[in-house]
Amino acid sequence: MTDAERIDALEMRLMHQDEIIEDLNKTVIAQWKQIDLLTQRVARLGDRLEAAKEGAELGPHQEPPPPHY
Repeated sequence: MTDAERIDALEMRLMHQDEIIEDLNKTVIAQWKQIDLLTQRVARLGDRLEAAKEGAELGPHQEPPPPHY
């Protein structure tokens, strides 16, 4: 194998690796966006759960009146 052939082979491998790295980078970015979205949803659900717990802890005489009173 001549030096030129070796260099060509290395350049092709490098180009292929660059493409793979770019694809992996896009995948990681998409996953982080999805993780952020899911984290926000879990936080909102946690807030709703806490609010429901607080509402359940109130007795019937402690419950605030409906807005139309």
